[in-house]
Amino acid sequence: MPELSLTLPQARALTLAAQGLHEAASRPAVKSDILNAIRRIHNLQLDTISVVARAHLHILWSRLGAFEPRWLEELHMEGALFEFWAHAACLLPIEDYPLYRSLMRQQFIGWENIRQWGEANPAVIADILAHLRANGAVKSSDFAREGPRGKWWDWKVEKVALEYLYYKGDVMIASRRGFQRVYDLRERVLPDWDDARIPPYQDALRQLVLMSVKALGAARENWVAPYFYLPKRPVAAVLAELQAAGEILPARVAGLEGKPVYVHPHNLELLEQACAGSLQAKTTTILSPFDPLISDRARTQLLFGFAYQLECYLPAAKRKYGYFSLPILHNGSLVGRMDAKAHRKEKRLEVIQLFLEEGVRPEDALLAELARTLRAYASWQGLSDVSVTASEPARAAEALNTCLRG
Repeated sequence: MPELSLTLPQARALTLAAQGLHEAASRPAVKSDILNAIRRIHNLQLDTISVVARAHLHILWSRLGAFEPRWLEELHMEGALFEFWAHAACLLPIEDYPLYRSLMRQQFIGWENIRQWGEANPAVIADILAHLRANGAVKSSDFAREGPRGKWWDWKVEKVALEYLYYKGDVMIASRRGFQRVYDLRERVLPDWDDARIPPYQDALRQLVLMSVKALGAARENWVAPYFYLPKRPVAAVLAELQAAGEILPARVAGLEGKPVYVHPHNLELLEQACAGSLQAKTTTILSPFDPLISDRARTQLLFGFAYQLECYLPAAKRKYGYFSLPILHNGSLVGRMDAKAHRKEKRLEVIQLFLEEGVRPEDALLAELARTLRAYASWQGLSDVSVTASEPARAAEALNTCLRG
């Protein structure tokens, strides 16, 4: 078979389609769409920041439009999803649990200082397990603080112990209340689980690499491991094995010199459509900073020519685009970003500042689509008003506000 080749726009189109971001949803979302979307991207990242909708809800909205947030919690509590560390803390399809259980058995997935603390404090670990067996599920806030504060994020020792047991797999996240984790014993969360079902580590790694390639659409070697926070060196070897076995196909992308991208056979039809020019991205949406499309900032730069950094972790004086800027996806390109805040008491979404990328003009069609998208984004969050305070270029704010009032 001749080597596959793509242009950079075709690679972008393939990636967007693989991620479920190439076109708007054709109908109102139902509960099963939530699970299907997570199965498509394979990991749904959680994050505490709530300036606008939380990351896990926002990521789904970008693909599905408005939906009931309670559906996600219901799917978790019904056992269709589980929470573990994949690309950071994530909700994951339950059918992938054997793969992560294999990773747990191979190595400690979490923070090294938590591993060291847990191994140095077996009596505390035993006490927490006994408490769970006797009293059922707990939140870390159920424990009163005693003694000095912990070393990590002001955690109590019980919280560190629960996290240690969570990373080991002896404890799972049964649900969340608000954003607080509810911990319980694995045997109560997954009563039918048997560790005899754990696949060998190399098989689990192989499956996760295949899933990463499929989710990415067009996947360079150094883009694959970060998708699930997998170890880089073993992933490179697995990719070589998969290519030799014909389980993934290499392709060259004009404009991306050096190593090829890999394409999963599942995406070959999408690849053919992209090369034929029939896979046209035709939607406008707002992305969470933690969306898997842009979570690898180096990949985002190479594939979309979009330099992005989440600046909430920087001192205010060093921010260029604001505390929590959200990338704007329009017809297959990342055309700008906006620093936004939901004023929930006022039921208002404020775009503090809108930035269009260099060369992107505030044309009527773009502004009309962005206004429609902003209204939908605000309405889904229970906000009835949207306003734009400032923009670059300056004339875009006034024009967009006119569209929003229209």
